[in-house]
Amino acid sequence: MTTPAADLADPAAYAEAIETAVKAAAAYYATGDSALDDDAYDRLVRGIAAYETAHPDEVSADSPTGKVAGGAVVGDVLHTVPMLSLDNVFGTEEFTTWVASVERRIGRPVEAWSVEPKLDGLAVAARYDQGRLTRLITRGDGVAGEDVSHAIGTIVGLPDRLSEPVTLEVRGEVLMTTEQFEHANTERTQHGGAPFANPRSAAAGSVRAKDRQYRVEMTFFAYGALPPADSGDLAGSMVELPHSQVLELVGRLGVHTAAETAVPPRTVTAVDAVQVRVDEIASLRTELPFGIDGIVIKADSAADQAAAGSGSRAPRWAIAWKLPAVEKVTRLLAVEWNVGRTGTIAPRAVLEPVVIDGSTVTYATLHNPADIARRDLRIGDQVMVYKAGDIIPRVEGPVAHLRTGEEEPIAFPELCPQCGSDIDTSEQRWRCVRGRNCHIVASISYAVGRDQLDIEGLGATRVIQLVDMGLIADFADLFTLRADQLLALDRMGRTSTDNLLAAIEQAKAQPLSRVLAGLGVRGTGRSMSRRIARHFATMELLRAADAEAVQQVEGIGVEKAPVIVAELAELAPLIDKLITAGVNMTEPGATPPAPGAEAEGGLAADAGPLDGMTVVVTGAMTGPLEKLSRNQMNELIERAGGKSSSSVSKRTSLLVAGEGSGSKREKAEQLGTRIVTPDEFADLVKSLLDQTD
Repeated sequence: MTTPAADLADPAAYAEAIETAVKAAAAYYATGDSALDDDAYDRLVRGIAAYETAHPDEVSADSPTGKVAGGAVVGDVLHTVPMLSLDNVFGTEEFTTWVASVERRIGRPVEAWSVEPKLDGLAVAARYDQGRLTRLITRGDGVAGEDVSHAIGTIVGLPDRLSEPVTLEVRGEVLMTTEQFEHANTERTQHGGAPFANPRSAAAGSVRAKDRQYRVEMTFFAYGALPPADSGDLAGSMVELPHSQVLELVGRLGVHTAAETAVPPRTVTAVDAVQVRVDEIASLRTELPFGIDGIVIKADSAADQAAAGSGSRAPRWAIAWKLPAVEKVTRLLAVEWNVGRTGTIAPRAVLEPVVIDGSTVTYATLHNPADIARRDLRIGDQVMVYKAGDIIPRVEGPVAHLRTGEEEPIAFPELCPQCGSDIDTSEQRWRCVRGRNCHIVASISYAVGRDQLDIEGLGATRVIQLVDMGLIADFADLFTLRADQLLALDRMGRTSTDNLLAAIEQAKAQPLSRVLAGLGVRGTGRSMSRRIARHFATMELLRAADAEAVQQVEGIGVEKAPVIVAELAELAPLIDKLITAGVNMTEPGATPPAPGAEAEGGLAADAGPLDGMTVVVTGAMTGPLEKLSRNQMNELIERAGGKSSSSVSKRTSLLVAGEGSGSKREKAEQLGTRIVTPDEFADLVKSLLDQTD
C-alpha cells in the first residue's frame, strides 16, 4: 500500500514541511528521538517531493529530498566510498516501475536479485586492518560520519578480530533486540535516565554514549562490505563478487549477517519471486527478536550494480520496499485496570486514536505496574506504540523529550478494581487476593470455551445467570446441574435444557490436556497443557510432582515450575470436585513417565506416526479434517507423537497445506520440506482421527 503524501498547498506550507522534516531527520539520525514516527516522516517527505515536482522553480536548498539522512546530519570522518541511503517503494506497482527503470539503465534484464530484511537500526561502517577492528563510523551525511569507536566491544556480531587477517570495511546496522532493549531501559532508569522510546533510539543513543556509568549490549548485522582502495589481500577480490557472495564471505570471517536468522538474505532470478520473498519476510515480522521496517532488494551482480550506478543520495540498483508502519507516536490519555479470570490485575493504556498497520488503535497493553514505573510513564505523555499483525498493541515507552511538564503520574489501585478486596503485590503481576473467585464469570466462561471443555450452549450470558442464581460457584458445579434448575432460567426450554445437559455430560470425557487448559493454571496455555498432560499422563501423577519433576516438561524452566506446582495446590478443591463429578483425568495415548525419565517421558511406547516430527498446518482443511479447529489439529499432531508449530523453518518436518496456503507453502518448497494435503495427512493419522471422531 502506497504511503499517501502530505498535501502542501502553498509555499508557506512547503517551507514549514521542510523545517519539520529536517528537524525530525536530525533527531532520528542523531539519537533516534524524533517527534515524527516513520510513517509521518515518509508522508511529509513525499509531500515535499510532490510539491517540488509541481513547482520546480521553488525547490529550496534546504529540502531533504535527494540527500542522505535528509541532509540533517554531518560528520568529521570521511568515508572511503559514499555511504548512501536507499530510495523507497511502498507496493508492487512502484516496485515494478523501479525494476523497469533499472533494466532500462543497464540495457538488459537484471541477472539476479538479492532480497533481505531492512533492519531498523543505526547504519555504521566498521573498518578492519589486518583482521583487527580499528574504527566505527556512523553514516552521517553519506560523505563523512561520526567516529564512535568507543563503542567497540559492546556490539554482538562485530568481533574485535576476524577469523582471517584481512583488511576491509564492513557496513551494516547496529540495533537492539527486544531482550537487549528491555535490559537497556532497566539499566538506564536505574541510573536516573529517562527510558528509551524504542529499540532504535536506544541503539542510536548507546552507540554515541561515551561517559555513561553503565554499558549496554547491542547487535550488529552486516549488509555489505568493501575493500580499501589499496587492498591487495583477500578483500581485494570482493569488488567483483556478487552481493550474496560478499555476505557469505563476511559471515565466514565471523561477522553477523542475517543468514542465521528467520529472514536470511535470498537470491532469486525472477521479479515475481521477489514479491514472494517480500511476503515471506513480512509474514515473519512479528516473530523476529529485532525490528525491521521493510525489505531491501538489490541487484546481486557486481556488473549490474556498476552498470546501474548511483545518484547523490542512493544507489540506483537497490531499493527499500517499506512495510506498513507498526510504530506510531500518540498520547496516553488514561490507564484502566482490568481483572482477568485468574484474578490478575492488568493495566491497559487508553490512547488518543491512531492508525497503525491498517487499523485504529485506542488501547494498548502495559504489562504490569513495575513496567509502568520502570518506563516512567505519565498520563499525557506522547508514547511510542507498537503493533504488528494480530499482536495486541503495546506501549514501548514515553517520548520523554516531548514532555511539556503538564504530564501527571499514573495512579495505581489500592484495592481490587473488580471486587474491592486487597491486592497481592508480591509479584510483578498484581493479583486480587480472591484469585479466581474475584472474576468467576470470566473463569468459568474460559473453562467451557471451544478449546477447553467445549461445552456448547454456555455463553457468557448463561454463565452470568447461573452464577447470579447461586447455581454454580466454579465450573465443577456445572456437572451437578439438574434439569429442573436449568428450566427455571429465562429462555430455557426443554430442548435447550436437554442439549446443554448432554454437552456437559460429553465434556466429562475430554482429555486431561483440555481439563488442564480449563483450569487456567498460570504459566500454561493450550500447548503447554498438552505437553504437561502427555508427560504425566494422569492428574494423580501431576499433582504428586514437585517443581523439579515439572521442570522435565519441555518449555518449563526453573521460574515457571514452582508457579505451576503452587497453582495446582491452590486448585486442589476444584480438582477434587471435578474428580468426584466423574470428569476424566487421564490423557489418551500417554503413559506415565518412568522414574528418571527425561522431558519427553510420558509418550506411549508406540509413540505414533509423527514421532519426533515438527508439523505446521496452513490453509483451510478439507475432507476428514474439515471440521477440526486449529487447536484440534494441534492436539491431533501431538497425540500422534509430533510437535505442532506455527511457522516453517529448517526444523519443520512436515507441512499440511490446505486450500489457500500461501507463503508458508512457498517457504516449505524452498527448504525442501515434505508437504502433504489434508487427505494425505488424515491417512497418516487415521487411527487417531477415528478416535477424535
